[in-house]
Amino acid sequence: MHPFANSNRGDDENRIIMIEYTHSQNTHTLAGPEAAFPVVLRHIRTPVRSLVDVGCGTGPWLRAARLNGIDDIQGLDGVLAPDEELAVSGDVIHVVDFTEPLPLARRFDVALCLEVAEHLEEQFAARIVCTLANLANTVVFSAACPGQPGQHHVNCQWPAYWQSLFNAHGFVCNDDVRWALWDLAAVEPWYRQNMFVATCDPAAAGKEDRMPSVLHPDMALMSVMLREHREKQIREIQAGSLPVWWYILTPLKAITAKIRRH
Repeated sequence: MHPFANSNRGDDENRIIMIEYTHSQNTHTLAGPEAAFPVVLRHIRTPVRSLVDVGCGTGPWLRAARLNGIDDIQGLDGVLAPDEELAVSGDVIHVVDFTEPLPLARRFDVALCLEVAEHLEEQFAARIVCTLANLANTVVFSAACPGQPGQHHVNCQWPAYWQSLFNAHGFVCNDDVRWALWDLAAVEPWYRQNMFVATCDPAAAGKEDRMPSVLHPDMALMSVMLREHREKQIREIQAGSLPVWWYILTPLKAITAKIRRH
């Protein structure tokens, strides 16, 4: 059963896409979620039989969930990915507008929302947390920190910012999972740096310690390398040293992608 009413992948083709994002440009792997998922499960208090991934992208975390015995899975994303890019069957992934409330039809044991919330304007931050709170009593969450590079990063915040929003919905936040992942090199550094678990516990919500702002060394190194790469590419573009086809095709690809999104 889908978590919101009256939707199928065919209808998703006609939805208005609210996020400027291209899945083919991301650097997420299948190996990272597969290595991380067993660790994540150990930091969830209750058995996990059903899972929804909010901002699932091409579905690598959904695939990892299936590999760990969770068959009841659903994925929601703000951008429709081509079937050939998906890590799971397309019928479990649906496109939604995260800036609007979802007409929910069910709850799950766990909701994932990993490196997604930073793509939404800050005015929608409380709404995405409310959506997650309505989907499950346990939420595994991560979002880009200030200065973290990436596509359409418009609301990069430290974990304590999101912690306060979860507290407002009666959730207690704990970041033990990120320290458990910290030295697991197979996992992308943004997950190791930013991930925490929010659990519904109204009596304790807001009384827990604030989660610290930390920068993973691998994340810092990656940021420096990306900045140097961008600066080198800008110099090459300005000098006209790239192949002629690049100057012709790159603007055409950007225009085509924008037309498809709208």
